[in-house]
This record gives sequence, C-alpha cells and structure tokens, in this order.
Amino acid sequence: MSSEDRIEKHVLIRAPRARVWQALADAEQFGKWFGVKLAGSFAPGARLQGKITHKGYEHVDFEITVERMELERLLSWRWHPHAIDPHVDYSAEPTTLVVFELEDAPEGTLLRVVESGFEGIPLARRLEAYRGNEQGWAIQVKAIERYVSQTA
Repeated sequence: MSSEDRIEKHVLIRAPRARVWQALADAEQFGKWFGVKLAGSFAPGARLQGKITHKGYEHVDFEITVERMELERLLSWRWHPHAIDPHVDYSAEPTTLVVFELEDAPEGTLLRVVESGFEGIPLARRLEAYRGNEQGWAIQVKAIERYVSQTA
C-alpha cells in the first residue's frame, strides 16, 4: 500500500474504554462530536444516513454502512470518502474502510482510527479525497477527545 492509501490517527483519551465506546457506538453521541445528525443505530450491516451539521456543510449527506462491531474494541464502516459535492453521484465509486480500535492504556484509552482503500478512488479525485479526510480525521480525533472529557 502506498502512503496515500491509508490514513492513521491515534489519540489517548483519559477515560475508561466503556465511555469511549459509548461515544463511538451510540449514534446520538457519535453525531454530537462528529458533527452529523444520524437516523438509525450502529449495528453490523446497518446503513446509517444523515446530514452533516458543521457550519458550511449542512447541505452534505452522510452515509455509512457498518461492517463490524466488537464491544468496546472495534467499530468499522464503509463510506464514500470526501463525498461533499451535492451535484456528484458517488454511488458507483468504491468505498474506503474506516476502522476505530480501542485499547487500554495506562492513563485511559488509546483510540486508533485507520481509513484505507484510497487507491480504489478514481484518480481524478483521489488526492483531494485523501487530503480532505486526512485533515478531517486530525480534527475528529480531537473532537472525540474533547467530547468524552466534557461528558465523562
């Protein structure tokens, strides 16, 4: 895999694993820190849809298909990365895989986020999708850390 096929971010969250899991796996809590209003619940095979709530992106649809859930350890989904143009139909494109992994750490919980599969994205938008999501995940790991610390 090339360096532009995979994004990986880590954050140490000073909270028990169970609390971090709630923030990830509960659709309402997830929406609060991620910035999306979702319909439905996280479950393997579930397709969740909603709208982005970040200022300036309220017109953007959000859709994921949950792949795996291992209680307090792993949550993964597939989506169309950086699918922010409302005039483009991304449905024929391959998806990327987003994996959240939790592990105990001496001072709390280590959260690792990995998104892979960018090499399958059409070349015309691959770099833009990669860069957009690389910046986005840097923001999101800080957002979940802040959310969990404020609600713990």
